[in-house]
Amino acid sequence: MVAWDAVSIGALLLMGAILLVLVLQCLGLRELWKVALDFKRDVRRARIWEMENRELRSALRAEKAHIEQLQRKLLILQELLPTDG
Repeated sequence: MVAWDAVSIGALLLMGAILLVLVLQCLGLRELWKVALDFKRDVRRARIWEMENRELRSALRAEKAHIEQLQRKLLILQELLPTDG
């Protein structure tokens, strides 16, 4: 029975080593999962910022066009005013 006890203890130690490797793999995968979730969140934020920037650039173009229009109207009004001289 001593040989069977040695085999049982060896098998138990081997299963313990396998369990340890599996736990370490699980911790590594958990870290990878966390990195993947962080990446997904960062991509979402980048898309939101990109949309906001696009909207702001569009609003800025509209404001510049409005300013140009007001400047043209101002020039027309200045030309209509009589000049003293």
